[in-house]
Amino acid sequence: MPGLKDIPDEVRWQLAAENAARLPALYDRAFRSLVGNRYDGIEQEIWMELSRTAYGIVSDLSLPRRNAYELAETMRTIMTFLFGPGYRSEALPFPGDGAVILVKHCPLLEHGSGLGCSVGCSFHRCLALTLSTIPLLNRKYRARFVRTLCTGDRQCELKVEIDPEPDVKKEPER
Repeated sequence: MPGLKDIPDEVRWQLAAENAARLPALYDRAFRSLVGNRYDGIEQEIWMELSRTAYGIVSDLSLPRRNAYELAETMRTIMTFLFGPGYRSEALPFPGDGAVILVKHCPLLEHGSGLGCSVGCSFHRCLALTLSTIPLLNRKYRARFVRTLCTGDRQCELKVEIDPEPDVKKEPER
């Protein structure tokens, strides 16, 4: 019988990521009917808390986050860690200090749809995570969605830009 070490790292990574990406949809299916209208708010709190995990990963790995483009590239890395190698995206710099993340494929959306969750559920999860993570990584910046796969667009476009009203209470970048 083959052991864990007999399974190639790439296969283990793929299986772990696919199953992790399914979990939000499985929780949604199991608990939404029990919790009712409060479910979305509770779930968004969980995804916002996950942004602290992302902050820890970025800090531990010393990933760059000094400007919008570095934040976009670092966010792509974090999203791949969280959603797996099926998460496909690219970051493009904008003139000045801006960037956009183009998401071509999202396992969170794919698995959520496959398990019968509405596309809006995936959007609220991603929104809570992304809008919380960017300012934690660098309080001078914010993120906003321009287009989303969840609403039928062919890709997500997430703009990373200087926040005109930065919140000084946010954790400082390290």
